[in-house]
Amino acid sequence: MVSLFSHRKGKNVAKIKILALGDVVGVGGCEYLSGGRLRRMRDILGAQLVIVNGENSAVGNALSPESAEAIFEAGADVITGGNHTFKKKQIYDYLDTHPMAIRPANYPSDAPGDGWCIADCMGWRVLVINLLGTTFMDSMDSPFKTVDRILMQNEGRYDACLVDFHAEATSEKLCLGRYLDGRASAVFGTHTHVQTADAAVLPGGTGYITDLGMTGSMAGVLGVRTQCIIHKFTVRTPVYFEPAEGDYAAHGALFTVDTDTGLCTEAVAISF
Repeated sequence: MVSLFSHRKGKNVAKIKILALGDVVGVGGCEYLSGGRLRRMRDILGAQLVIVNGENSAVGNALSPESAEAIFEAGADVITGGNHTFKKKQIYDYLDTHPMAIRPANYPSDAPGDGWCIADCMGWRVLVINLLGTTFMDSMDSPFKTVDRILMQNEGRYDACLVDFHAEATSEKLCLGRYLDGRASAVFGTHTHVQTADAAVLPGGTGYITDLGMTGSMAGVLGVRTQCIIHKFTVRTPVYFEPAEGDYAAHGALFTVDTDTGLCTEAVAISF
């Protein structure tokens, strides 16, 4: 399979490190990253680029201009989204005017914002793509065909490529990772809020993890107060999902990318 990377030899940087963090949940998750914590961690890890999934970061989940600004101010370079991205209409104009905040690319083309961006990382052009799964989720364009289109559209314009695949089914996530093996620097899953134990470099050189996990309170169920979820499963009537509080943590993965090939040399699960 022919690589679509545009190699830029002669740069002084032999490798770049990219930190990807899983779904930020609520105000508590935003506050946990703030106050210098995320910036300290990127310094400790040596991460030159930070990608954060923010689709649950607003009050009542979704993404809001306020939560997006909080994540950027905490130290994120790119914010990705998911199936809750458009829940709050206030985010529509924000996505249209902030190119480093992206939403899934396989939404219809007339949806607000863009599904990919090219971020600068020490002079290297990093293409970041956001995709939504179609198994057990809303019907969308094929993520496989969508990513092929974006890669072809940007051929020669990027040096590394990262894909946030916001999907429910582990099989769909791993399949996309294998599909892009050798064509993407890394493919990481989001959405399920539980960090998986399969961080690895695939045979073709693509870093992979099925799910980054979440950033927020570990005291409840996937960031939500435990009693709300118990009510949902036992009583079955509608219930407002109150955010859990306490025992905060951030989960994600650190990918080391060879700048000569654009491929991953190491993928490590991260929590702090």
